[in-house]
Amino acid sequence: MKQHRSKVIVSLLAAVLGVFGAHWWYLRRPYAWLFTLVTLGLLAYAQTFPSWWDNPAFLLLFIPMAAGCIEALVFCLKPDAWFDARYNPGASIQTQTGWGPVLVAILTVFLGGTVVVFGIAATVVHVYTALGWLDGYQL
Repeated sequence: MKQHRSKVIVSLLAAVLGVFGAHWWYLRRPYAWLFTLVTLGLLAYAQTFPSWWDNPAFLLLFIPMAAGCIEALVFCLKPDAWFDARYNPGASIQTQTGWGPVLVAILTVFLGGTVVVFGIAATVVHVYTALGWLDGYQL
């Protein structure tokens, strides 16, 4: 018998740990290891810079962070029947989520919005500094 996967758990994993592909591991997607490896590689490379938060490797991590939040919203907003047909085929238990996905979707919107706005701001400051447009300004 296959393990029943929870729509709420996969949504939370995608929202909070989506940058590492934790929801892919939970759903047993075939290339979850590759996603995690790329993220860990970017984090390790970001540590080689003097300021780990202001370099291209760290800024690239905003892409999987935003993707995790988008996937969390997709999982939250899809019907339970769709989730069961896709990830729990032939399971004797049917998913009945109630308010769980709604609360996770609200959390995801706040978290995802913060990540996207911070990512855009950090990228703009990094590019403007690299181009010399902020010379003389105290940041």
